Amino acid sequence: MATASAPGKIILFGEHAVVYGRPALAVPVTQVQAKVTAEKTGQDAGKNWADAVLVQAADIGLSSPLSRLLADSPPHPLATVIEKTLQRLGIDHPAAFQVTIRSSIPVASGLGSGAAVSVATIRALAELFERPLPAEQVNELAYEIEKLHHGTPSGIDNTVITYAKPVYFVRGQPIETFSVAQPFSLVIADTGIAAPTRESVGDLRKLWQADQSRWEAVFEQVGEIVRQARQAIESGETVRLGPLMDANQALLQQMTVSSPELDRLVLAAKTAGADGAKLSGGGRGGNMIALVQPQSAESVASALKAAGAKQTIITTIR
Repeated sequence: MATASAPGKIILFGEHAVVYGRPALAVPVTQVQAKVTAEKTGQDAGKNWADAVLVQAADIGLSSPLSRLLADSPPHPLATVIEKTLQRLGIDHPAAFQVTIRSSIPVASGLGSGAAVSVATIRALAELFERPLPAEQVNELAYEIEKLHHGTPSGIDNTVITYAKPVYFVRGQPIETFSVAQPFSLVIADTGIAAPTRESVGDLRKLWQADQSRWEAVFEQVGEIVRQARQAIESGETVRLGPLMDANQALLQQMTVSSPELDRLVLAAKTAGADGAKLSGGGRGGNMIALVQPQSAESVASALKAAGAKQTIITTIR
């Protein structure tokens, strides 16, 4: 038997401006995890070995042979991860095994659920078949799987989750990981509204096309906030992050990607004592994040629920 886990992730600074060549920061969310157990069952795999591989994911009500999941059109994402991992490991006819997936990461909420399941599955299978993969190969394989399901992903999710470290990302450049000098706490709150990322990105594109000089100046301000935030995290000056979050949120509001629900949660967090707060991800729904002192995390989370948050997560970035 082999078991592996992987954290979630959240965008800390720089969403939307990252599309226009500015940097973005993302961090792991270790409070939520995807956990995968892989176990050989001792059965004869037979000619069609995929019939003898059982995939179980109780969180989504799934219990099925791998062969059936591969036969779907398109193949089920979990089947793709398993198939691609076995190919990378050089195993073309494995002994019968079972893969069990459990995850506390909310699905389709900007927390990297899919990438976390991929990373944990890759590592569990590599351990089960005693062919461990270095982190860079895990990351590369997880990115290949992300591309199959998301077209042209940034690579942020799989990198943050594989290395469980903050990343600094500029489109078209190698992703950089960096270290946290002083831990800091976040409260993540879900509006319960699906984030229409494609719509918000498209609407901002129209604004940019109508007045490029104005919006390039806004995006440059966001880029400077991101650079300052990385410096603050690496130097342990986390007190600087709150005002930077507030400034980033004001610019996101200008971009029209916030919403009344997000604005209400941001105000509730600040009123309850958060040091800073902003939306995270595509906007117009999805999540917001608040920087808090550890002793006030629970009270801020309670205030966010009272203001309409469907779910909150308290996490420490280390």
